[in-house]
Amino acid sequence: MRFTSEQRLGDGVLEREFTLGEIPGTLWTPGAAPAPLVLMAHNNGLPKAEPRLVARARYTAARGYAVATIDAVGCGDRPRSAADEQARADLRRAMQAGEPVDEIFESFIGPLVENAVPEWRTTLAALLELPEIGGPVGYSGGWTALGIRLAVVEPRIAAAGFFAGGYVPRAQREEARQVTIPLLFLLQWDDEGNPRQRALDLFDAFGSKEKTLHANLGGHTGTPWFELEDGCRFLDRHLK
Repeated sequence: MRFTSEQRLGDGVLEREFTLGEIPGTLWTPGAAPAPLVLMAHNNGLPKAEPRLVARARYTAARGYAVATIDAVGCGDRPRSAADEQARADLRRAMQAGEPVDEIFESFIGPLVENAVPEWRTTLAALLELPEIGGPVGYSGGWTALGIRLAVVEPRIAAAGFFAGGYVPRAQREEARQVTIPLLFLLQWDDEGNPRQRALDLFDAFGSKEKTLHANLGGHTGTPWFELEDGCRFLDRHLK
């Protein structure tokens, strides 16, 4: 892992850009060390510098956590395959025409998850070698499908917060039954891109004995800011 830049933010959080092979990432750390680690993931080609993700990361770091995110394959400035670009074009066309999109999502999101998981596990291993980071590890992100797979295959993740706003492939919906760590699941009741019942069915499928559902009125990007504070209290219970 090689750090390429750093800046000290007004709240005392240190923000550093890094590269790990071909993987670009950002790490935020609080003044106190070592700190528990929270992985924050994004999808849909968004960059790690996406403002909502950065705001959540800085807030969480100021609460005493190390927070890390990376640009997975096909996200941010990383190269996108011709197949990915075709899937995005097919998805836009189908949505504009009012056609079913599940099979397009399935063929598109499934491979993204498969490609992202090894990179996230490699990044996690490198981060845990840093002296300013000490376990346990949490996951918090809008990419629920990735979080489900990581929760199943990565025993170092002790708790997770999921946003029910993205498509979850059939494979991860089945894997949800194997997820047993504590969960906080956020649902936007009027999310136009995510059928409410599918999200409720996914919550029901999780095998965790401790799982909490927070539902708020509003569309996809309307999650209330207070949920971030509640999310940090959830992390406090399980990572500190």
